[in-house]
Amino acid sequence: MARGEGMGGPVADLFAAGSSSFIDFLQAHRPEMLGTSGLLPEGVRAAPDQVPHGTTVLALVYRDGVLIAGDRRATMGHMISQRDLEKVHPADDHTALAFAGSVGLALDLVKLYQVELTHFEKIEGIPMTLNAKATRLGHLVRQNLGQAMQGLAVVPLLAGYDPETGKGRVFGYDITGGRFEREDFHAEGSGSVFARGALKKLYRPEMSRRDAALTALQSLYDAADDDSATGGPDLSRRIYPILSVLTADGFERLSEQETEELAREIVDQRHRLPNGPVAAV
Repeated sequence: MARGEGMGGPVADLFAAGSSSFIDFLQAHRPEMLGTSGLLPEGVRAAPDQVPHGTTVLALVYRDGVLIAGDRRATMGHMISQRDLEKVHPADDHTALAFAGSVGLALDLVKLYQVELTHFEKIEGIPMTLNAKATRLGHLVRQNLGQAMQGLAVVPLLAGYDPETGKGRVFGYDITGGRFEREDFHAEGSGSVFARGALKKLYRPEMSRRDAALTALQSLYDAADDDSATGGPDLSRRIYPILSVLTADGFERLSEQETEELAREIVDQRHRLPNGPVAAV
């Protein structure tokens, strides 16, 4: 029997000619499986206060690559819905994304994006360039525009190590899928304005990994200090922000032990300097 002969439904669709994009495949054959697309049913109104939302995430370029980080809190209206949410995820060996916004849609977007990159590499035999990865993520965000306009937005932050340049890069997005490469650092989410303020104050080019991690933690601490939706280090529950790096060696998530040590160091500093370190003049 020839390949696909006698098979119907989704099995036959798998052998249909098409592009190397898994998203394009779903759009053509199973659009209902794209959970991040389309409007809510007629008569159904979005209730953002009844949907968990995640904030705050940031990324910064450092000497060996790029670091991406996120706090752990999710809120639902004025309530804390989750204290240990993971907002930072690897996309492939040299790329990671973090998210702010509607948690359920964001997690679906992360999974679909991971499959998209894996599918492309299996079909083409080579990984996408970092520019292509950034563009493809923008297309995926744009598919959620209808729900975003109804109050269920997802705003990702993409960080990657570019083998072509040997440097880390950071990309931000708006709800329409617009892609913007950010110089040195960027933050998203309700606490992002405070995190970016801290990053402007503390960021230095060519930082070591440890300095980059401390800068990220200080910035998230400042965000939590002024934004109720952002969670700071929870020493009693031992819940700390997620810190991950992307270098020539690939993706690495900092261990719980290392993150805890750095977080406790910052908390101790804040006992002496509640407003945090000052910018060097």
